[in-house]
Amino acid sequence: MGYQQGLSGLSASSNDLDVIGNNIANSNTIGFKQSTAEFADLYANTIATSVNNQIGIGTQLSGVQQDFTQGTFKTTGQALNVAINGTGFYQMSNNGALTYSRNGVFQLDKNGFITDSGGLKLMGYAANANGVINSAQTVPIQVPTTNIAPIATQTVTAQLNLNSQDTVPTVTPFSATNSQTYNYSTSIQTYDSLGGSQQVNMYFVKTAANAWDVYSGPASGTISKVGAVGFSSAGTLTSTTATAPATSPGTGQLAFTIPNTDGSTTPQPLTLDFSGSTQYGGKDGVTNLSQDGFATGELTNFSIGADGTISGTYSNGRTQSLGQIVLANFNDPNGLQNLGNNEFAETSASGVPQISAPGSTNHGTLTGGAVENSNVDLTSQLVDLITAQRNYQANAQTIKTQQAVDQALINL
Repeated sequence: MGYQQGLSGLSASSNDLDVIGNNIANSNTIGFKQSTAEFADLYANTIATSVNNQIGIGTQLSGVQQDFTQGTFKTTGQALNVAINGTGFYQMSNNGALTYSRNGVFQLDKNGFITDSGGLKLMGYAANANGVINSAQTVPIQVPTTNIAPIATQTVTAQLNLNSQDTVPTVTPFSATNSQTYNYSTSIQTYDSLGGSQQVNMYFVKTAANAWDVYSGPASGTISKVGAVGFSSAGTLTSTTATAPATSPGTGQLAFTIPNTDGSTTPQPLTLDFSGSTQYGGKDGVTNLSQDGFATGELTNFSIGADGTISGTYSNGRTQSLGQIVLANFNDPNGLQNLGNNEFAETSASGVPQISAPGSTNHGTLTGGAVENSNVDLTSQLVDLITAQRNYQANAQTIKTQQAVDQALINL
């Protein structure tokens, strides 16, 4: 028994205590992965020594192995809290220098970039003004603060029932201001190329059994006859005849134009689509009424999907992709260099990062509004702490015993 073995044991136990203490200290650190100290024995390197007579000279720290198993999730409800479910790391940019992290607590900086608490920018795929994701390269993700562009209404979809038992109006000709000249009317708000809105009215006049004239136009403008629709004896829509200059692109469809005066595109093409409308012996009424235009909108909220897509919700009711978070995988995560602050750096041992969208190939998925807790098991760590303490005390005892032996020899 010698001092060398005892000293190496003390050093090893001290390293073990450091690793365990670090695990315990980070038991509440978001995205932290616990580590285990690994040791190897030491033997003197001498040719003269017989293999059968080799005596070890102690132990050494051979490495610190990180455990990248999944941590539990904690729901926060914060839009920019994101947890990785499975393998992968967030790619972060520190002024162009790339690092990797499992900490999904993010925020917006003054320029709209998604960053962590240290100001590092989250990398991903950018989206253009139309919400199309560009997966050709990763860039710092920036949430746009500008209003979303308006979309001019092109089609009004109106599914309705016209009462087969209605009678032909006795008052002619048609007048939008005289309800005795038509059987039913409805209206819808449409949008022009600048996002301006105006109401478009539709009027239906029964002319004979199964036959109806259709009048339409802006509420503030001229209402004109745009065509006629016909129904079968079973109440289904069977024919559409346009009145010039209106046209009929298809059965149930009447296309015409309306004027705009706010500087937007004028005249504005508009198609009324009555497909699916019926003529049954029930009340006149609308069963479905919609249009495909939108006013301009301000960003009111956003969410992050399982595939990393950041979807913005706007005040005009539209939802559009703002970008997509990517994940990086490594052949050997334990080969990463631990930089502290939940950041890792690529090394030759880890291999190059494999960048892809969450949920693809062997990349994990994301859970928005949640964070991944530390995977430290406090119960096992406290047991390991007691074991490491006993190991330290035992190695100290070997030194004390060697000292007693040496004193006995000196006293001879």
